[in-house]
This record gives sequence, structure tokens and C-alpha cells, in this order.
Amino acid sequence: MSGRTGFDLGQYGYRTMPKDLNKEEKRLLSSVFHQVDVGGKGFLSREDLKIAVAEVFGYKPSKLEADHLMESYGDSTGLNLPMFMVAMTEKMSKADQDGEIRHTFMAFDSQCRGFLTAEDLEKAVSCVAPHIPHHSIHSTFRELDRDGDGRVSYKDFDSMMKYNTSEHL
Repeated sequence: MSGRTGFDLGQYGYRTMPKDLNKEEKRLLSSVFHQVDVGGKGFLSREDLKIAVAEVFGYKPSKLEADHLMESYGDSTGLNLPMFMVAMTEKMSKADQDGEIRHTFMAFDSQCRGFLTAEDLEKAVSCVAPHIPHHSIHSTFRELDRDGDGRVSYKDFDSMMKYNTSEHL
């Protein structure tokens, strides 16, 4: 997508805010950390981390994901509680962002067809941001509609919402 016509929704107030954990979420993460930290060593190994992620998010992370978390947040001994909290908070924020995008797509897809048309996008955008010109909406839609069938799938919509024009100019 070009920076010229792509939506930079940040200028319209759409931002991903860092998530602050509430007390219940902090208790959950601390409890999971201590349950998985067998022997009370004060850190999680790579295997311990996989079990903790499975407990918190309901899936076992791949070796690649576990390695990335350990490299990003851990040290030579493993992942301590404060860094585990940071890592899981960021994963929760990411999950929240994906949920928001899915919810937004569903709101735009008012007829529950599983895809958007140019009219769906124009109707939704005109309600929340009437100052965006119609030609910009249609131009962006044409860029998103890669195969030219007049439909934008959820995958393409998700890419648009996560696209950062400042990184690609």
C-alpha cells in the first residue's frame, strides 16, 4: 500500500495504547509464574515459559516464539518475574489489538458476509470520520482489493489496520 493513499489512522485518533494490567491479571500472571517455577528458583527456563504461556493464553508457543521471548526479556539464567510480567503484558496488548481489529471489521461488515465492499467501507468511515474524502476511501479500497473482485477480506483489512505508513515512506 502506498503512503500516499494508505490510511494513517493515528491522525484520526486510532492508537494502540499500552495495556495496564489490573490487579486480577497481575495476580494471575504472578500465580502462573510461581506455579511453573518448580523449585522456586526465581526464574523460568524456556520449557517453563512454554508451560506458562499455555496456562495464560491457552496455547503452547512454538520453539521460535519461546526463543524470541527468552532473547527479548530473559537473561542467561532465564526469565524472572518482573520481565515475565512485561512480556505477558505486551502479549496481552497484542491480543487486545487483534480483538479490536476483528471487532472493527465486524462493525464494518454490517451484512455479516465475511468481506467488505467499497460501499461498506465508505458507509462506516463516513459515520466515524466524515471529513475523509470519498475519493480517498475508494482509492484505498482499490489498493486493498488486490485481486480486483470488489471485496476486501479480513486478512487484507487486518494488514491495513496494522500498516504503519511512517515506516514505509
